[in-house]
Parts: sequence; C-alpha cells; structure tokens
Amino acid sequence: MTDVLCFGDSNTWGYNPKDGSRFPWGVRWTSVLQEQLKDQRIRVIEEGLCGRTTIFEDPLRQGRKGVELFPTLLETHGKPDQIVLMLGTNDCKTVFSASADVIGKGIVRLLDQAKQFAPDSKILLISPIFLGERVWEEEFDQEFSPESVEVSKKLGDVYEKIAEQYGTDFFRAADYVQSSEEDQEHMNAEGHRVFAGVVAEHLKSV
Repeated sequence: MTDVLCFGDSNTWGYNPKDGSRFPWGVRWTSVLQEQLKDQRIRVIEEGLCGRTTIFEDPLRQGRKGVELFPTLLETHGKPDQIVLMLGTNDCKTVFSASADVIGKGIVRLLDQAKQFAPDSKILLISPIFLGERVWEEEFDQEFSPESVEVSKKLGDVYEKIAEQYGTDFFRAADYVQSSEEDQEHMNAEGHRVFAGVVAEHLKSV
C-alpha cells in the first residue's frame, strides 16, 4: 500500500463556498482522488486545515502555522511514500504583508522539513488557485486585498523555480481550476472533481 499525504489549507480540507460547510466524502478532491486510485493500492491521507499558512502565525486563529505541525504529521503517518503539498493562499492575507518570494521561502522551509523527516517521500508541489478578483470586497473575505490577488497570481512562477531546485514534481492548480463565483476563494464541487483528476494523473505517472 502506498500512502499519499495531502497537506494543505481549506481547498484541501474541502470548504464549500456556498455555505462554509465541508464537502462530503465523494465530493472533496482528496476523497475523489482516493476513489480514482483505489485500484492502484494507494491510500490518501487528508490533512487539510482552513486558514493554514506556510510559516505565519495567524493572530486570529491558533494552530495555522504549517511548519509547526508538518514534521509531526510526517512522523504520525509513518513517513508517507508521497506528499502532495499545496499552500500559500492564506499567506496572501494583508495581515502578513508577504510577497510571492517571501511565501516561496515558506514553501522552502516545508520542503526542507520533508527532506529531513521523510527523506524518501516523493513530493508533488502545487501552486494554489488564484484568488478571485473580488475576494476582498465586503460580501466575501476582507482579510484579503487587491494586492493579495496579485500576489496569488505570482506564486506559480516562484514555486516552479523552487520545484526545479528541489527536484520535486510540480504543477499550477490555476491552469486547471479556479476560485468559485460564490466566495472568490474556494473551488466549487466541479472544481474539486477536475482537480482530483489532474492530481491522479500526476500520481499515476510516478
């Protein structure tokens, strides 16, 4: 059995943009991925958390700093065979004032932790979907700003360079899916279905 650890934020957790609930099993992409790969003897481990960042401590919510928990999870799950890493959206919040390059340094720290605590794990690094153009407006999420949207669009180029340096697999989620009209931040059910298929093809290829 091959274990695949999916470490991410609310789009990995399965946040439903219509009502803030969690998409059920069979809808969120990690579960769809499991179903698509069940004949490959692959077990998908879901480790998504709303609000998770790479390196930043959220002043409004406890336990969101990715680098604080990642090593523990790697040991908890017995050094998974593969890691799917998709973070960075929450790092774009105005409270952190982080550029795409700074967020990339957070990704580097996570990759270094993976090399230290699960050195044999194969890593798939994914740059997240873009924030919607209106995400910062009052009816959506005012933790973001117009500048946040622009930073989210720059993450792909930064992550791709990092993936080349670390020799990890890479793709841009924004090439395949986008944030929903409902909240300008999260994938809808169809986005989860499409995204699961893209991840499945990448995992099958390795």
